[in-house]
Amino acid sequence: AITAEMAGELNDYFGALYHDRSTRIVVMRGAGRAFCAGLDIKDHGTRDPAAIPFGGGFGFQGFLADVYIKMRRCPQPIIAAVNGAAAGGGLALVLGSDIRIGSESSKFNVAFIRVGFSACDIGTSWLLPRIVGVARAQEMMLTGRVIDSAEAYRIGLLVDRVADDELEKV
Repeated sequence: AITAEMAGELNDYFGALYHDRSTRIVVMRGAGRAFCAGLDIKDHGTRDPAAIPFGGGFGFQGFLADVYIKMRRCPQPIIAAVNGAAAGGGLALVLGSDIRIGSESSKFNVAFIRVGFSACDIGTSWLLPRIVGVARAQEMMLTGRVIDSAEAYRIGLLVDRVADDELEKV
């Protein structure tokens, strides 16, 4: 899950890549059984807003959105190698990547709507329609329905789909 610390580290990492000529490609993978479950709402809700970059609420949302802006400005190609679930902000990390490859067990959803937030968060409403088309994006953003890797590949969210044990070779 995305914590405030993780958002800060990702922000610094992708910001530094803009001037890094020694890194030629970035491969993002989740550690463990999921790619990324999205924002850690429990952690975010219990922290002192003064300890969160730009405070809580919309200030933090802007800070988190900056990660995705820096990803899109990054001159190196970013490959998302998706294992397990990519939900909410985790899906936004996938959308911010240039190449999206999923394992057979990968699954995706725009989870914001399921917890009472808008699907406009962190670039999802801008990137998703451009990748899968407006009608499919609207359905995903308004329902929060989980789609499996076969459907993700069929609608263009993934450019390739591999066996679970083959994802490490990407």
